[in-house]
Formats: sequence, structure tokens, C-alpha cells
Amino acid sequence: MPHTSRRAHRDAHRHIGRLPAYGFYGGPPVNPDTTAVATVRELLATLDDEGTERALVLPNYGVPDPDVAFGLNHLALEAAQQDDRVRCGLWVSPKQSDAARNDAALALAAEEGVVALKTSFLLGGAPDDEACREQLDRLFATAARLDLTVHVHTSPGAASDLSRISTLVERYGDSTRIHLVHLGGGMSGHLRLIGGLFFDWIEAGKQVYTDTSWAIGFAPAWLAAEIERRGVGHDRVLFATDAPWGDFAGEHARLAAAAGDGALAQAFFHDNFDALYAR
Repeated sequence: MPHTSRRAHRDAHRHIGRLPAYGFYGGPPVNPDTTAVATVRELLATLDDEGTERALVLPNYGVPDPDVAFGLNHLALEAAQQDDRVRCGLWVSPKQSDAARNDAALALAAEEGVVALKTSFLLGGAPDDEACREQLDRLFATAARLDLTVHVHTSPGAASDLSRISTLVERYGDSTRIHLVHLGGGMSGHLRLIGGLFFDWIEAGKQVYTDTSWAIGFAPAWLAAEIERRGVGHDRVLFATDAPWGDFAGEHARLAAAAGDGALAQAFFHDNFDALYAR
């Protein structure tokens, strides 16, 4: 039976494709993405089961082989062009060694259904590494020119830490929409983002957005309270599952509890997706 929810919802961040087994952190090869969908048909069936009305779909990634994520761009695009409920984000890389792969990905960026570019530093590179500057400039310039949003992974420590990811917002946020996934990434990211950066960036005119996937329990409620207190940010937060790395039931329940039943929930679960990705 389909899941039930108290309002229509959109999912601003989920993945398509199954990853090959890999020995993470020196362990044996494993397949942790157990709920990953490998086909457009599986994806659409999952959306039906959840009651998800629209979704932004991105290539699955996480193993240190660039051809895996890049190779799923066509599957994400196929999903968007097969069903109007789906919008596509294309995988791109900040690394100069992936310049030719970026060529192929960006050649698809003007296709019908593409609304975002997705990048991460989990597989190498850093936002403040000059060796990545050429590709980053190119990716963000392409997004600005084509009216796309850039999705950026955040997580605590290393190159994905908000203290370093903030470089991208400062450098590109005036001209390009930037969606920082995972609410800044873990405890440190939540504290920095909700504690000031998010609202300061908005008030400074930066085009910054976030979602609450992977958020620690206290964070969505604090975020909602700070939006109410400061009077900005209600139009910059989106519901997202990050499936298969997050789960619909848990992510939905956490944000629904924080947002309540009024205008804020309507914005988080529905309106903000439509404003950002329903194009």
C-alpha cells in the first residue's frame, strides 16, 4: 500500500542507479545502497508508493570511479524525459582530470528536463583548491547561463566541510543558485548554517538553498524556529530524501514534525520545489 502523508510533497534530492560493490575504508566489497533503483520503471514505482508528486533525480555516486556517476547521467535524463514528474540533475566534477567527462555532461545541460548540476568533493578535489578552479568556474558559469541550480554535497570535515564549502557560496552565490544538501552537514554544519551563515547569506543576496536530508533530530526544529524569528529563509528550504542514502519515512516525519501544518510546511514540502525545479 502507498505511504500516506498529510500533504502533497516533492522530493528535491534523490538518486537513480545502483553502484558496484566497493571496499569502503579498507573493508570488504559491499553494496550499502540497498534501496537503490536501477531503472526508470523502478524509480516511478517508488514515487507512486511514497506519494511523491515530483522529484529531482540525480545520478547515484560514492565509489571512487568517475565513470560510474558520469555514466548514470543518461539514466537520470531518461527519467526526466519519460515522465513530467521527474526533473534531472547532471553529475559534474570539480577535478581537472575529469574535464573531458564534464564536456560530455555539460553537452546535455540544455536538454529538456535538466534543472541542476550536481557536484561533490567526496571523490576528490576541494572548493578552495586552485587546481579545481578552472572546472568550478566552468560549472557555475554554465549553471548561471542556463538558469540551473548547482547541488553541492556537505558533510563534516575534509573538503566537504561547510567551512570550506562556504567558499563556493561567497564566490558564486551572487550569480548562481546553490543548493547545499544535508543542511550544512552534521552537527558542525548545522550549528554554523542555522546559527547564522544561512540567514546572513540570504540577507546579503546570495542565492543559497538547503534541504534537511541527513539532519540530526534537533536541527529541523531549530531551523524552523530561526526562520520564524528572523523572518527570512522560509523560501529556501526543501524536503529531500537523498534516497537510497536516506529514507522517505524518516526524512518526511522529521521535517513534518518541525514544520507543522501551516504555511511553512507548505513551502518546505511543495512550493519551494516548484519555484526552484518545476521549470
